[in-house]
Amino acid sequence: MSSDLIHVAAPDGVAPGNGYSHVVWGEGRFIAVSGQIAVDEHGAVVGENDPAAQARQVFENLRRCLAEAGATFDDVVKLTFFVTDFGFMQAVRDARDAVIDTSRPPASSAVQVAGLVRPELLLEVEAFAILRS
Repeated sequence: MSSDLIHVAAPDGVAPGNGYSHVVWGEGRFIAVSGQIAVDEHGAVVGENDPAAQARQVFENLRRCLAEAGATFDDVVKLTFFVTDFGFMQAVRDARDAVIDTSRPPASSAVQVAGLVRPELLLEVEAFAILRS
């Protein structure tokens, strides 16, 4: 979130976020990226039974989607993580931390789900971004 039009806040009276920001806002063009899963450009699953490999593929897919809209991870203001097991969150955080500014992380939510669109998928991540107009 390098843009001077994107702001991050830690509100008084709210416990500090651990690797995320509670409030992020900005001005510009809104971009919504659908939940991305660990499939390659041919639709084949990448990293079956490997949450780290799946997380890396998911963030690569997010990068490509953001780029299509003219954005980067610096423009992301919100990430939502869907995992089939909270034990996969460290792999997700590691992949996320490789692409975001960890000193100004986006707002984030994590949800454990019973399953995703294909049984071999372990996680899905969606992103919201604001691109300076």
